[in-house]
Amino acid sequence: MTVNELYLDGFRNYNNVTAKFCDNINVITGRNAQGKTNLVEAIYYMAAGRSFRPASDKELINLESETAIIRAGINSNERVQTLEARIVRGRRRELYANDVKLKNANELAGRLSAVIFCPDDLTLIRDGAAVRRKMMDNCLSQLRPGYLAALTEFNRLYDHKTRILKDHHEKPSLLELLDDINLQLAEQSARLIYYRAAFAEGLSKRAAVIHNEFSDNTEELTITYKTVGRMDARGKQPAELLPYLLEHQREHRSAELRSGLCLSGAHKDDLEIEINGMAARKFASQGQARTAAVSIKLAERDIHHDDRKEYPILLLDDVLSELDSMRQNFILGRIKSGQVMITCCDDSAVNVGNSVKVLEIEDGKMKMEN
Repeated sequence: MTVNELYLDGFRNYNNVTAKFCDNINVITGRNAQGKTNLVEAIYYMAAGRSFRPASDKELINLESETAIIRAGINSNERVQTLEARIVRGRRRELYANDVKLKNANELAGRLSAVIFCPDDLTLIRDGAAVRRKMMDNCLSQLRPGYLAALTEFNRLYDHKTRILKDHHEKPSLLELLDDINLQLAEQSARLIYYRAAFAEGLSKRAAVIHNEFSDNTEELTITYKTVGRMDARGKQPAELLPYLLEHQREHRSAELRSGLCLSGAHKDDLEIEINGMAARKFASQGQARTAAVSIKLAERDIHHDDRKEYPILLLDDVLSELDSMRQNFILGRIKSGQVMITCCDDSAVNVGNSVKVLEIEDGKMKMEN
């Protein structure tokens, strides 16, 4: 799976720019704020149907344009394809595959896969549950077409329920909607939990092997999926999960009405990460936490490969500069196969041998290729 060519117009700081990539390692270099991250963001957008940054579509359009276009020529599943996104200010975006308009981002799933690893991901271990849910969401949205639809609907219902819980004191009639919203929210939670539980089981197995190798057989990494209450979701279908979720809602109904907070649902999920049986979030050293984060991101890449029989595009966005030489070398030693995009300020700091293509960016333009 490769991106052969990327055309950007009106996207971030790019206007009418085409970038061509090799099938292996591409080093995207340039000074800060020249557009390196914007380039990998565009690739990720065509894989996931959204940015990995906390940005709305309208923020992707540069100030001088009314439309942002991303067009990617890719090789996937032994087929040459063209993917395109047209983001128009004040209108719904349009997605195309081989010039055929797609109904929604769900139809992008399976066409192009990408794993993003950026400095924020080094906080996977220490930060709150939201960053770990985001990691699961980013991966599963690409691997399972039904996941993104369930996540989108869950977020809509969650926002609706939150408004009811906050406003019902002034508008008691809103409570008439609560039972129906709760049922729908539990149904979407069951779908998300089903996918996440299976993903976490696979991630745990792969990350444990990588981390053990990384630590020279001195550390054992374990990842356990946690959802509402004490429910064990492993191996259960959504229909089996739904009764428990509805019961959990009933138990927390009074507390939700008092607090104005939604206390039951898939938004409470987390991954419990342990190193040698100790909670990594509390007890891991900085070095251990970074090793665990690297292991998890490399395991995410392996999950894509196992599922698609092709490596996803690996986007290393300025992450190598945040790691010491040992961790840099470990990552670079494991990415001999598949296409990789590495952004950095100085390509001489990336020791990946001679089989690389260097693209230098200056102010949203390709300054030099070699």
